[in-house]
Amino acid sequence: MNIKETSRQKRHARIRKKVLGTSERPRLCVYKSLNNIYAQIIDDIKGTTLISASTLDKEMKIGEGHKGNADNAKKTGQLLAVKASKAGIKRVVFDRGGYRYHGRIKALADGAREGGLEF
Repeated sequence: MNIKETSRQKRHARIRKKVLGTSERPRLCVYKSLNNIYAQIIDDIKGTTLISASTLDKEMKIGEGHKGNADNAKKTGQLLAVKASKAGIKRVVFDRGGYRYHGRIKALADGAREGGLEF
């Protein structure tokens, strides 16, 4: 494992000490790879994933090629917000996963906010 990934995991562990998802306000967790971005809404008390969305979902309907850009991250955030509203979730706690709040992470958060989620 490289130094960047190890540092990110340490930052994520530090964040997770403070951020907790409950039934009333679940945690929106983000993970990004080079080619895709993934988001989950998690209830940490029960230990269950309530909703998930990623650039690999059928609903995204993205063409071939690279999907790991800010535009697709924003669409993923909007898709997650739509799924959350159907499930009755309006408020979440944002867990950036140890990544900087910049670029694709910010785009996903902005898309989720536009879709109706409150952080």
